[in-house]
Parts: sequence; structure tokens; C-alpha cells
Amino acid sequence: METRQSKLQHQQLIVTLYGLYGRSTGGTFPVAVLVDMLGALGIEPPAVRSTVSRLKRNGVLVSRRDGNTASYRLSADVLDAFDEGDQRIYAPERSHPNDPWSLVIFSVPEAERNRRYELRTELNSLGFGAVGAGVAIAPSNVLPQAMRRLKDRGLDRYVEYFSADYLSQQDIKAKVPQWWDLQELDEQYRDFLGLYGAAKEEWSARLEAGTGGDPAAGLAREAFAFYVPLLTLWRRFPYRDPNLPLEFLPEGWKAPAAKHTFWAIDALLAPIAKSYAYSLLAARGVGPDASAIQDSAPAQ
Repeated sequence: METRQSKLQHQQLIVTLYGLYGRSTGGTFPVAVLVDMLGALGIEPPAVRSTVSRLKRNGVLVSRRDGNTASYRLSADVLDAFDEGDQRIYAPERSHPNDPWSLVIFSVPEAERNRRYELRTELNSLGFGAVGAGVAIAPSNVLPQAMRRLKDRGLDRYVEYFSADYLSQQDIKAKVPQWWDLQELDEQYRDFLGLYGAAKEEWSARLEAGTGGDPAAGLAREAFAFYVPLLTLWRRFPYRDPNLPLEFLPEGWKAPAAKHTFWAIDALLAPIAKSYAYSLLAARGVGPDASAIQDSAPAQ
């Protein structure tokens, strides 16, 4: 079954692993654990160590030593962004047609054009659309997170925030595709369904044919290897999808079906993947005993 792992960067998978299982170890993984986990994803140890070194140089990972053991944790900035992403994935909030809009009006001096690019990138990652030059729009429920993010990045000095109503006589449903690239997003949801639309039924059958709901080590490893890339791929969507009211979106919008598919697979495989990951941690003498979480709820 294809998982698109080949199209995912190793560093993206590492960040996902920290987000899923790092809390059980205080946020720190020994290098050996990363080698074990990524090995289960089909990545060779030299590639793992090379990626870890690159992430350290880029400030994504911070090193520490416990005796003779080299360990790494996510930097505070990356961890904060990951936690914000979790909120979007596991507690999504769709806006309503009568909700006000949030507007971010920004102006960045030409001499600081790199900050202009950074600001636009941050707003795009938060689900803002572009109404015009220096004007970004999003549902009102996005604004508190945007204000925190831009302040943390030192970008708030370039912006002003407004809450607004749409008063034009034009149909807002016709305007929304001008502010967001809905066609590209819908195609990405369609691709996701093409890859994973049948996965829940296939995995349910495999598990039922296995050992009565207590998957053997080989099947658990496969579930882990399937689930981690799945979640890594899915993590992109909450940053691209502004969760607009369905009334404003095109007919046949694929997001609801894709989200239903993700949640069904997550409920089925997350506990198994978590159990397998914890078994790898326990084998290295870190984290909880895997047997204690065999029937635990999904991670996050």
C-alpha cells in the first residue's frame, strides 16, 4: 500500500515522531531511538544521522548529552508551532456564515523585503487569504493564534488587526476563490483520498485477521510505518485549509470526506503505532513500558 513516504522529507518525519512520542521522554530522544524509529520507516542509519546533523545546524534540534549518550530535543520555536498545529488537527473549528472576518493590514519597508516574505509566509501558514496588496483575510477564530505567532516572530510591528463584516452586494461565495486557491487545495484533498480512501477498511480487515485485536509485532511495525507518514502528510492540510463555512465553498468540496477518512484511520492505527513506538523506547531504556499503554488512547 503506497504511503507517499518517498515524497516526504526525512526531517518532516523526525518532527512528527517528536510530536507524537517525545512527551513520554520529556521531549528528548537518544540518537539510537531516532535510528530505530526511522529504520522502521525504511530509512537507513546513515541517512538518519545526516538528517539529525542538518536539523541541529538549522536550529530545529537542540543537542544534549546524558553521560556518553547523545540526545536531541525539538527547539522551543518548532515545538510551539507543532503544538499549534495539533490544535488545528485535533480540535478543528469551522467558522460560520455570520461570523465576522479578521483582517490583517500590513506594510513592510522595501529595505526589509525579507521580512515581508516572512510575514506573508506566516499568514499563509495560518490559513489567511489575500484580498489585495497588504491585506490578508481569515475567519475570526484564526486571529488570536495569528496575533501570538506574529508577535513571537517579531512581525507584529508591521501589522494592524481588524474585525470586519462583508458588506458588498456581491456573492461572497464568488469572491472566496479569489482570496484562496481553493482549486489547488481541493486537488490535494482528492489526492489524499486517492491514496488513503480505502485504508481504513483494508487495515480493519488485516487486524481482524491477525490476532484478535492484539497485533503481532510485525503487523504493529507495519501499522507504525503506515501511520507516521500518513500523519506527516496530513499535518500540511490544517495550515492550508482556512476551515471556511461550507456555504462559501464549491459544490463537491473534498475536505469533509478527506477529514472523515483521516479520523477513521487515526482512531484505528494511532494506538497501535503508539504501542510500537513505546516498545522501541522501552528497548532503549527510555520512555514508558510499552505493555502499560497497549490499549491506550491515540497519541495527541
